[in-house]
Amino acid sequence: MPGVFDDRVVFGQSAAFSGPAQELGINMNLGIMAAFEEANRNGGVHGRILELTTRDDAYEPEAAITNTQALIEEERVFALIGAVGTPTSRSATPVAAEASIPYVAPFTGAGFLRSDYWDNIVNLRASYAQETEEMVERLTTDLGVTRIAVMFQDDSFGRAGYNGALAALERRGMELVATGVYPRNTTAVKSGLLDLRLGDPEAVIVIGAYQPVAALISWSRHIGFDPIFMTVSFVGSNALASELGPGGEGVYVTQVVPFPHDESIPVVASYTEALAALDPETEPGFVSLEGYIAGRMAIAGLEACGVALTRDCFLENILGAGAFDIDGFSVDFGPEADRAVDNQGSDAVFLTVIDADGAYQPEAAMGDISP
Repeated sequence: MPGVFDDRVVFGQSAAFSGPAQELGINMNLGIMAAFEEANRNGGVHGRILELTTRDDAYEPEAAITNTQALIEEERVFALIGAVGTPTSRSATPVAAEASIPYVAPFTGAGFLRSDYWDNIVNLRASYAQETEEMVERLTTDLGVTRIAVMFQDDSFGRAGYNGALAALERRGMELVATGVYPRNTTAVKSGLLDLRLGDPEAVIVIGAYQPVAALISWSRHIGFDPIFMTVSFVGSNALASELGPGGEGVYVTQVVPFPHDESIPVVASYTEALAALDPETEPGFVSLEGYIAGRMAIAGLEACGVALTRDCFLENILGAGAFDIDGFSVDFGPEADRAVDNQGSDAVFLTVIDADGAYQPEAAMGDISP
């Protein structure tokens, strides 16, 4: 079996380690490695050390294809884990599927990855449709907001979030008041910002990476355009708060994993200890926590297979496991009513807000905020 040796198992990761989305790839990698090294300190899994081979795709689809082919054909990895982004995953998944390679925990909530067309994809996180539904629900129910706009990255990621927001509004008999777009891997947001202003929205849902999202919010506030801004988890929460600095107060971000400092949750306590052991200088964050849980999920699949490890066994013992628990974080791959297989483990979505100190706080209710 490729990637499986007597003394080790080799995973592969193509992700953004350079460019405007690099903090996402770097932190997903940190989290996965924290989980793998934690297992390795205890002798690995069934006597095999876990390794992770990485390649930088800079969040570009063409590079993701090349990297995925190289990881499969040259590096001969057992499975792929922790890809970053919708456009890159859209390009890489057919390559992985053709080779029957497990494609585990991509950092994206795109709907196409959740289709029952795939038998090799394991999603950990909630979808963008679920994140945008939560946004629209909170805006309309908590605040009575009726004028909502969307700014999105002009690619498959942006359109996935845009379509989720559109569907959430349509379920409520509402329409967008304005739409803005910007090109991937740029901060060219000014023309989109002008389009947004024309609709005079009370709230703007932003689907993008942290640098252009920060640029949009900063420019908006600079010119006196100050609606409620909400963005999805892909933004990279720590990186966004850092980019915005003092101007980040009041920006909402949906999350798909718990607070990375809440050690009352056992998986977070395990994560913070594992992250400190890997790199004591690294600040805990939502993205690396997601990477850690992804690594733990992969380890659970390996453990269930025993010594006779195969890709089929690995997938069966995750996708076929139904509900199971990763130190207090629940995942459930049980069949859904309208499909034979559910390849998404978690439906959890949490709303958070940046405070005056640049830290994230849980937002139980938005009623004290005026649009």
